[in-house]
Amino acid sequence: MSQQQADVQLESVTKAYGEVVAVDDLALEVAPGEFFTMLGPSGSGKTTTLRLIAGFELPDEGRVLLNGADVTRQPPYSRDVNTVFQDYALFPHMTIGENVAYGMKVKRVGRTERTTRTSEALELVRLGGLENRKPSQLSGGQRQRVALARAIVNRPQVLLLDEPLGALDLKLRQEMQIELKRIQQEVGITFVYVTHDQEEALTMSDRLAVFNAGRIEQVGTPADVYEHPETEFVAGFVGISNMLERPVNGQPSRFTVRPEKIRVLEEHEAAEAGAHSETGRIRDVVYIGMVTRYTVELDEGGVLIVTRQNLETTSSEVLEARDKRVRLAWRPEHTNVIEAGEQEAKDE
Repeated sequence: MSQQQADVQLESVTKAYGEVVAVDDLALEVAPGEFFTMLGPSGSGKTTTLRLIAGFELPDEGRVLLNGADVTRQPPYSRDVNTVFQDYALFPHMTIGENVAYGMKVKRVGRTERTTRTSEALELVRLGGLENRKPSQLSGGQRQRVALARAIVNRPQVLLLDEPLGALDLKLRQEMQIELKRIQQEVGITFVYVTHDQEEALTMSDRLAVFNAGRIEQVGTPADVYEHPETEFVAGFVGISNMLERPVNGQPSRFTVRPEKIRVLEEHEAAEAGAHSETGRIRDVVYIGMVTRYTVELDEGGVLIVTRQNLETTSSEVLEARDKRVRLAWRPEHTNVIEAGEQEAKDE
């Protein structure tokens, strides 16, 4: 991606707080119209990176560019971005319509245009007709939609979202994930989204960056990052993954295999041609409704987590599998080798 094509570009950006390096020599590009997610655990640098893009923090080194223009030292109000926070930050004394229109009023947009754009933004987030209500009269999910409408109505080039669904319950959060993606596709604004929730990142993103200790471990599509993690950290953080050390093609290797890719067979049952298989004992069984999670101790050493859908089995049937001897098998394309020295280089 060239500089002219990127809506957001970070060049060798570093930010430290005393001796703590929050962002370490970061390079990143986000394409126009992309839903880009920065995923990582607490303290990994993702929120600091978002604040550097917004202008709430200034980098110690490096440059921040928006649509090719260097905005590294510009204040937030001079940047063509808006930010949506987890706590909504709505004005409680204003109506919903007044909250959404506030930014346009500050910019001296005419009353007629303010009214039209406010109505359009609220329709987009499916809150049409609620202009005269107060924030206290809305649910948490509705308040988050208002905050989104208020950010979108200003038509920024880039919308920054800092864990905006973190305060919602699981069911509502899942519904809002779908809604956010729909809204982003309809308005065509570039979204840069921060979360520690792997499901959110996989559900909504066009691409995602996995952060760890102020650096990016991997950037790619959700499928690439999930199916082909490049480091042990990514394999362990994005979903559940098993790590084994075994010969692959005659060479000692460390590799990952996802739990859902592993088949559980009877111990003496033959695996399909070409599949990798190992025998072991089921140490533990956890029934989780739709699936059961098995922990299997392998005869050659190591432990594998295996998940299997409960298509025709009951909880009592699956729990009886504890201590049973089994054969585990998976196809070779589901063996993802972590190259020797790759993880060590990341840790240096």
